[in-house]
Amino acid sequence: MWIVCRRLSTGWRWVAKNGRERCTFSGVNRRLEVIVARRGGWFTRRDASAAGYSASEVQRRVRSGQWRRMSYNAYVEPSSDPTDETPWDRALRLYRLSIRMAFERLADVVVSHQSAAALHGLPLWGTDLSKVHFTRSVTGRDRTGRTLRIHRSPVEDDEVVVVDGLPVTSVERAILETTCTTSYEVGVVLSDAALRLGSTTREQLAACVERHRHWPGSPAARAAVQFADGLSESVGESRLRVLMANHELPPPELQVEIRDDDGDLIGRVDFLLRRHSIVEFDGAIKYGEGTPAVLAEKRREDRLRAAGYGLARVDWTDLDHPQQTARHLHKNLRQHELTIAHRSSNALHLRQT
Repeated sequence: MWIVCRRLSTGWRWVAKNGRERCTFSGVNRRLEVIVARRGGWFTRRDASAAGYSASEVQRRVRSGQWRRMSYNAYVEPSSDPTDETPWDRALRLYRLSIRMAFERLADVVVSHQSAAALHGLPLWGTDLSKVHFTRSVTGRDRTGRTLRIHRSPVEDDEVVVVDGLPVTSVERAILETTCTTSYEVGVVLSDAALRLGSTTREQLAACVERHRHWPGSPAARAAVQFADGLSESVGESRLRVLMANHELPPPELQVEIRDDDGDLIGRVDFLLRRHSIVEFDGAIKYGEGTPAVLAEKRREDRLRAAGYGLARVDWTDLDHPQQTARHLHKNLRQHELTIAHRSSNALHLRQT
């Protein structure tokens, strides 16, 4: 017979009459807690058994949602998830856990492609997170499963680094691998981020592309490296740069400081086209009408326009409609150029009179 002993921070704990701890109805017992911490947030069925959980208890906890089965013989406890975590941050955290889970049951592999990019701290926009990727330096065919893909390709010693205890392809090779199997735009996002973080240089990226120039997809990677700019401060800014280039907008200057006639800083803008037209990317969720942040931004916009600059804004939804967004930016640019020409004509007329 089981009796309730006491309620702890992890939930109700049940003990046998002899006082030996059996399991907890939420959280995990102390022994499994240590194992989970050592593994970095996950555990196996064998770990649970060693901590005193029977096979039926494991199944019951999975069915009830107390534990989540991530992949073959690998589990996490959802109640330990950070409460303020965004859906994307949660997906990325679980993906990184999945990499570790899969690596443990494999041999002679290196974490590669977008999985390596994830461990290097690069943004994973535009990549598939349903599978973890590894590369094995032996001949043969690639192996693909429901949650796993093993690529077959030679990996040189200087293309492998250790990240959090795992062998991982270098930043340069990870970007190349991912770009070759996804798209040019993904390559720009990754390259921009790596340059911004100081993880690599354009020369190192170019050398990696040259080394593997015969790979399918390498032309897209070469173009992405050439276009990359570490001044892009977010995925959205990188994608907007690609959009503007694709639709033949003037090459922008990035992160430009705008000052008034007295030399006081009005603000730093994302993009400046032809020295007079500003394009800003709105990546953050806006606060409610009238909040201090919104009012400060409105004052900043008023000062920029008073200084003679045109201003256009682009957000995430605009990036999903590139042709419409490009037409809007072209129109905004033409209208501001007409305004400048009109002002110049009026100024000349006044001087002549």
